[in-house]
Amino acid sequence: MRIAGRCICKPMNEFEIIRLGHQGDGIAAGPVFAALTLPGEIVSGTLEGTRLNDVRIVTPSEGRVRPPCRHFKSCGGCQLQHAKDDFVAGWKVDVVRHALAAQGLDAEFRSVITSPERSRRRARFSVRRTKKGALAGFHGRASGAIVEIPECHLLQKELLGAVEIAKSLAMLAGSRKGEMSVTATTSNAGLDIAVTGGKPLDGPLRMVLGQEAERFGLARLSWDSDLAAQREPPTQTFGRAQVVPPFGAFLQATHEGEAALLACISEIVGDAADVIDLFSGCGTFSMPLAENAQVHAVEGDADMVAAMDAGWRNAQGLKRLTHEARDLFRRPLQPDELKKFGAAVLDPPRAGAEAQVAELAKSGIGKIAYVSCNPVSFSRDIRVLHGSGYDVDWVQVVDQFRWSSHVELVACLTLKSA
Repeated sequence: MRIAGRCICKPMNEFEIIRLGHQGDGIAAGPVFAALTLPGEIVSGTLEGTRLNDVRIVTPSEGRVRPPCRHFKSCGGCQLQHAKDDFVAGWKVDVVRHALAAQGLDAEFRSVITSPERSRRRARFSVRRTKKGALAGFHGRASGAIVEIPECHLLQKELLGAVEIAKSLAMLAGSRKGEMSVTATTSNAGLDIAVTGGKPLDGPLRMVLGQEAERFGLARLSWDSDLAAQREPPTQTFGRAQVVPPFGAFLQATHEGEAALLACISEIVGDAADVIDLFSGCGTFSMPLAENAQVHAVEGDADMVAAMDAGWRNAQGLKRLTHEARDLFRRPLQPDELKKFGAAVLDPPRAGAEAQVAELAKSGIGKIAYVSCNPVSFSRDIRVLHGSGYDVDWVQVVDQFRWSSHVELVACLTLKSA
């Protein structure tokens, strides 16, 4: 309630946290949402609407631990550092299990594979010029304010060094009226930096940015999707291939997570002689799979397809890799195009692959490896495949977004008659 511009909140109350929501907040009856709480805890705070603020832990959970990072309470980068690793792993499995159950499905779950601390190879920093210099970091918890992070338990050491680079770029070409976004990715040749929201790229700015790239030893610096400077190609290693992704191209968050996903996919594909990789990106899985099978890769972004093709042509010891740039949402591959493949890999964005799955269900392909970052769209798609005769043999949760509410997985599907 608001009176004369003031918020009138309910007094302090105690609540028992029943479960965690999909964003990692504790949920009590009502529902009442309380950040940084765990199931079984008794908490108190000031209730404003459905949100409990100024939360105090009255009775802590046995699963509670001291967060390793001193920025945890203020930084919005992590949601679950206050919980034991085994609790987080179990919760992420339950998120997927409940999503499947909502579609009338069940599956066997393997033990969660979690990426280690300080393994994230990519981060997007928010940057703003100030009167005294520049501010760079992540947005605060439920806030648009930028929180500086001189310490971070998620990022590789080299990646954390990009914070100072982001500040320098903001001082050169940022505006005090708005934020810049600086995405930094580690590569074989050094940091690959992509900036959006800065001043327009003209000749003088390009010269200055080239000097900055040299000073910081950057592999590549892009500015609002234009190449500003490049010292060396920022290659990524996919199997035996070296690939130069276009600016902002999708990459798996950690090397360890990528390796875990690939191991699962390779197990599912088995000895299939011909494999189709749908939503292939730059060839993260296509390249390693091409060591043992002929691969046809399909991706909607033509620049990523071109990067994959160049990497394959320069690699040694790979079998044939064909490709096409195709919008699989609007123009999915048809059953007659799919039937010649012995196995399929499917790694769609968060929206899932509803249109493509409808055709895949009629294809007769014996094995499908479905990689997903959204249990809800994944379960929707799996229901369609299950209805067409596919069994879910097992699900592997791969937690490469440590301490976050993000869930990633691989599922093995087998056609019953295969």
